[in-house]
Amino acid sequence: MLKRVVMTGVGAITPVGNNVSEFWNSLLQGKSGIRPVTQVDSAPFTSKVAAEVKDFEPTQYIDSKSARKTDRFVHFAIAASQMAMDDAGINPEKIDPFRAGVLIGSGIGGLPTIEKQHTIVMEKGANRVSPFTIPMLIVNIAAGHVAIRFGFKGPNTCVVTACASGTHAIGDAYRLIERGEADILITGGTESCITSLGFGGFDAMKALSTLNDPPEKASRPFDKERAGFVMGEGAGIVVLESLEHAKARDAKIYCEVAGYSLTSDANHITAPDPTGDGPARCMVNAIKSANLKPEDVTYINAHGTSTPLNDKVETLAIKKALGDAAKKVMVSSSKSMTGHLLGAAGGVEAIACALAIKESKVPPTINYSVPDPDCDLDYVPNEARDAEVKVTLSNSLGFGGHNATICFKKYGE
Repeated sequence: MLKRVVMTGVGAITPVGNNVSEFWNSLLQGKSGIRPVTQVDSAPFTSKVAAEVKDFEPTQYIDSKSARKTDRFVHFAIAASQMAMDDAGINPEKIDPFRAGVLIGSGIGGLPTIEKQHTIVMEKGANRVSPFTIPMLIVNIAAGHVAIRFGFKGPNTCVVTACASGTHAIGDAYRLIERGEADILITGGTESCITSLGFGGFDAMKALSTLNDPPEKASRPFDKERAGFVMGEGAGIVVLESLEHAKARDAKIYCEVAGYSLTSDANHITAPDPTGDGPARCMVNAIKSANLKPEDVTYINAHGTSTPLNDKVETLAIKKALGDAAKKVMVSSSKSMTGHLLGAAGGVEAIACALAIKESKVPPTINYSVPDPDCDLDYVPNEARDAEVKVTLSNSLGFGGHNATICFKKYGE
């Protein structure tokens, strides 16, 4: 018999706040975290802006020696995981460590370490490379560090599906608990790759927004004048538990994880399938797996990157998946404020969905001013909305044609 799964803890490091309260309040206030990029010299690039995490000090969560031996994406994962565990009220010493695990995704991993150590090779020789290089850069190491921190000896893995990584990680964690293979999983996504190579690579693809002035308006999902996404960084981590385990310890519950689906476009390495069939099937299957109907969906936190193709195709996919119900559903893109956190996007957006349900508030899509006939849904423009939210979908679409949708619903006995 499949187990019911609930979310009991949340933690976030984002460009609009270094904890969940700051993150959520910033979304509701429509505050942008996008500024002129500082982590790279933007002179060679057409894009000059990024959504960087500000005033983050890793030694608040780990000692300075350990911080030097770990990459920034790991710092974010540890910090957000600690927040989520604290929020969930879980004492690791009082649970079965073999029934607890970690699934944390990342799209790219330790790119800053790769660049730094490559520079050392070129300038000083290969024999001067740090012995910590490999364990600093490998993508799975965030999950490894978090498992070590809490002594969790159950499932431990990492999803790498570009911008769908965080959503796939949460969905896979949900499935493991649903099947009875674990009671508790720390899961989500983390990313920090605003480097010369990362920023330059996306800029060379002409994927980044060139609306540099003012930077706060650079990300404009679903707006006719959108001109590309804004690179972001951060982590969004949640604690999932089986309902019976959560109830046994009298845990607070944000929402129930009700359904999940993953599909592939099998179309192009970076561009979405113009038919929208892949993400549409993903939404349809997630809704079906939750034993719900399209008209039950209240709110969709869209992938909504602010690129011309993505927003057009995702709108089409929503209309295909929901049919007539698409006319009534609320849709918004957190990326209008946070930028695109790449592999971490699905983690922070899952938190936004959970809080929309818990707080009965829907965050807006900011910078929406010029309607696009290809994007004709209710994007909750510019201002948050009070609304009873019973069912949400969180969409993520990644390079390589990876699609992921998670369905969350209001918890009820």
